[in-house]
Amino acid sequence: MTTQSASGGESPVEREQGGLERKMETRHLTMISLGGVIGTGLFLSSGYTIHQAGPLGAIVAYGIGSVLVYFIMLSLGELSVAMPYAGSFHLYAKRFIGPGTAFIIAVLYWLNWAVALASEFTAAGLLMQRWFPHSPAWMWSAMFIALVLLLNVLSVRLYGESEFWFASIKVFAIVAFIVIGLLAIFGVIPIAGYTHAPLFGNYAADGWLPNGVLPIFSTLLTVVFAFSGTEVVGVAAGETKDPSKAIPKAVHTTVLRLAIFFIGSIAVMAALIPWRKSGVDTSPFVLVFQSIGMPFAGDVMNFVVLTAVLSAANSGLYVCSRMVWSLAREGMIPRVLGRTNFHGVPVFAVMFSMAGSLLALLSSVVAASTVYLALVAVSGLATLVVWASVSVCHIRFRRQWLAEGHAADELRYRAPGYPFVPIAAIVMCIGALVLVVLDPSQRSTLLYMIPFVALCYAGYYLKTRFVSSDAD
Repeated sequence: MTTQSASGGESPVEREQGGLERKMETRHLTMISLGGVIGTGLFLSSGYTIHQAGPLGAIVAYGIGSVLVYFIMLSLGELSVAMPYAGSFHLYAKRFIGPGTAFIIAVLYWLNWAVALASEFTAAGLLMQRWFPHSPAWMWSAMFIALVLLLNVLSVRLYGESEFWFASIKVFAIVAFIVIGLLAIFGVIPIAGYTHAPLFGNYAADGWLPNGVLPIFSTLLTVVFAFSGTEVVGVAAGETKDPSKAIPKAVHTTVLRLAIFFIGSIAVMAALIPWRKSGVDTSPFVLVFQSIGMPFAGDVMNFVVLTAVLSAANSGLYVCSRMVWSLAREGMIPRVLGRTNFHGVPVFAVMFSMAGSLLALLSSVVAASTVYLALVAVSGLATLVVWASVSVCHIRFRRQWLAEGHAADELRYRAPGYPFVPIAAIVMCIGALVLVVLDPSQRSTLLYMIPFVALCYAGYYLKTRFVSSDAD
């Protein structure tokens, strides 16, 4: 196994960049991870979680999700520092699980982001129609497609910088929401519907768990998917300056901020909006801002959500292209897709990924109930598959590291709580899959995904056998 050297110098894996350059800093890495997570799920549909599980139940569900994400990120941090390689997930899986599984992980993760890209561009076009109601949505979608493509093609530094500012706007909006909400909760500023400080009366108005305990688990799956995107830190590790310092810092700050942003926002919403009135028709952020008399609350949040959509699209194209680049470097797909330009950008991989997302976008228009539905279903569990694989790889990496005569203290970053952390993460991922089986609305995901995975395995091993027979 080729990992970090005990002396602290760069290993062959670290040097094998394949033309990619290390241009991103810790602040870029942190914001890229936040950018992939904080999106329309928090700004628009977070009220649904409160409505289903109740105020306290929603906080508990997001708390459990935060713990799972933290465990995954700790494992990913150790692996990424030891082997900072772009497209890390499937390369770790190839090394510690098997090449066929690695191929499946890369395909599923690429498909997950390609489908997400299509929905983000559609959402961006629709959001612009609030301000320009008589303009066609496709025109705005096309403009944003060109913008995101340009940001990803020119240089990785430009991508990191643009994502930093995209994500910063979202973070500022969330912090402002939490601060203003707390002032309203404690009566510092007035809020419509209350003649006194609301405090936390809404939490116990209908009992601490008005719908019982079960809704916590039924909404947990939604919460887990809401946190998907934090693992982008691992993909970007291969293009980060000084990974041994940047990655651990990004891991801890990202998870801490996510917990504060998500749980803090949910806590404020639940205190100011009766849980029965929380839903998906109107953004809870807009409801709160309107209640305190904030001018142009709808327009302000429309701008923030538009920024969130573009940020997610920016991160999505980056992740897609690095997966394609990594597969090409491994010879799993045509090697031309692994070439980089003089700025260290895998241009062909970026173009291929954008083409894939545009085909998904086209299928959502011409075959929404067949092809697009199947794509969404297959990509739906990709995050859980990747997270579980990271935990398995962490366990096997540490065992092999010790078997080769190294000590755990030699690792430049050692995840605390080993082996409990990866084992607990695997158990929680399996638990989430059980929830998929038990949830009738999610069960069809497995009906699409299982045969798709089987076909990918078959295709991989047929290709491997065909190549080996040609070599003979």
